[in-house]
Amino acid sequence: MTFFQFEADFVDTLRCIPMQVRLKLDTCGVKLKLSHWHQLDDYERKTLVEMPCNTTQESQGYSEYLQGLIVEKTGHKAGELEIDPHPAWTNDQEIPPTTENKAAECGVTIGVEQWKNLTPLQRFALIKLSRPSHENKNFYPALKEFGLIN
Repeated sequence: MTFFQFEADFVDTLRCIPMQVRLKLDTCGVKLKLSHWHQLDDYERKTLVEMPCNTTQESQGYSEYLQGLIVEKTGHKAGELEIDPHPAWTNDQEIPPTTENKAAECGVTIGVEQWKNLTPLQRFALIKLSRPSHENKNFYPALKEFGLIN
């Protein structure tokens, strides 16, 4: 299990959806709302953190398990996301423009070599944290945590 330091204020209780679960959601195509997450008990949240979602089969199993939980709690399935066959976080050669722009707002330039040295989960986190629709307060702490600034 990988939790980032910028997630430290909520990982003990898992009151927010951690990045590793958000990556799995994008991988398996489930749009999980925070209100859905809050309906899950501690065991279910921990299971979603620990459950693998790397292969096509694991991704399908993850989706089925999660959708089953949501139906059980709410009476209907969570929304579905289109699964990107080539997600940006798997491309270690190209930094998404929104991420570059957000870094520039912080006075930081991310080089391709630095981007390449990040894990896919770290790249995913920076991409998510740089989206205009996302609360971006953790972007700068993530840059520091990932060694992109001193």
